[in-house]
Amino acid sequence: MSDKTILIVGTYDTKNDELEYMAERVRSLGGGVLSMDMSVLGDPEKPADISKHDVAKSANSSIQEAIDSGDENTAMQIMAKGASALAKQLFDEKKFDGVVILGGTMGTDAALDICQALPLGVPKYVVSTVSFSPIIPPERLSADIQMILWAGGLYGLNSVCKASLSQAAGAVLGSARAVEAPNSDKPMVGMTSLGSSCLKYMKLLKPALEERGFEVAIFHATGMGGMAYESIAADGGFACVMDFALPELGNLMAGSVINGGSDRMLNAGRAGIPQLIAPGCLDLIDFAGWQDIPEQYQDRPFHEHNRLIKSSGLNAEERRATAQEIAKRLKASDTIAHVILTNQGIEEWDKPGDVAHDPEAFAEFCDEMRKVMTDPIQFTELDCHINDQAFADKVLEIFDGWVKDGTVKN
Repeated sequence: MSDKTILIVGTYDTKNDELEYMAERVRSLGGGVLSMDMSVLGDPEKPADISKHDVAKSANSSIQEAIDSGDENTAMQIMAKGASALAKQLFDEKKFDGVVILGGTMGTDAALDICQALPLGVPKYVVSTVSFSPIIPPERLSADIQMILWAGGLYGLNSVCKASLSQAAGAVLGSARAVEAPNSDKPMVGMTSLGSSCLKYMKLLKPALEERGFEVAIFHATGMGGMAYESIAADGGFACVMDFALPELGNLMAGSVINGGSDRMLNAGRAGIPQLIAPGCLDLIDFAGWQDIPEQYQDRPFHEHNRLIKSSGLNAEERRATAQEIAKRLKASDTIAHVILTNQGIEEWDKPGDVAHDPEAFAEFCDEMRKVMTDPIQFTELDCHINDQAFADKVLEIFDGWVKDGTVKN
């Protein structure tokens, strides 16, 4: 009897041999297989466990409707919608433990939706002819997706593509056996930060929160980290959030690919999770090392942090805009949000004499924050730096009050 079952998804009318090869590899390693067919025009050599008709029906459509659309994009979006809904349903019913999806651009487009439909901790592998390609926007990637290039696999089996297919089969089964999915018996606090040299509050807050009986998950606010944080928040996975590193929001507004998605700072509020907010590192813009700098930002110096990231600062006008955007997003919240502004600085490098010190622009930001942080947002201004003990003390004071009055469940 197999210990773990892998959902294998693809268009069986055109990629039957490749999908069956992965299924055979999973079975040879002692795993079970559940197959899902996303074909539209053709039929598999043998029936899949979940037929293309089942998939289309889950999208409130039909294969005939997909065909009659006369458009391959429309047809595949029907199948992607149905496959995503079915995958989520089947996982909730404990019918499989991990998923591997095979495709070219069509299959990959659907695969990204399927992976986003599944919660963090479910092994998700995509074998694609366009893995790691710049045509895949970051916001389409689920937080823990794994991809491998389907090298030499455009048509038919060969020794080159078998190397990719067999790795994926072994990886997803191994992951399903090894994974410890998030399942803590303690309430969890979700916190955002950057490296501990730039923002230091996590060193003070994490042990203090753990002493209070909470688990603390800290997310690196460099795009994918923010997306993982938002994904868990959207599922109601936190008892409280401490969103103290917001460069992803400024990056989003500046057009940088290093952002946490268009829903950054929205999901906790939608899920009814109490929010503590501070604008850590919201004075910086981060661009990908390979990214061309938009024209409006080319009038300022850029620091090459490494070959992956280059950074610069927001000017006064841009900082006022970020303050307005924070207020706009928090006022869309369905729950309590408390913003803490530390008026002596918001990251280590903005101190006097350091590279990001710009007191005039920061004063403009603080002025705008005072103007826009109005009801229903709660607002506290502290005469300290975000890395000072006084900031951590105020955070814990507010948090303890929320625990005492039942706002934060423990």
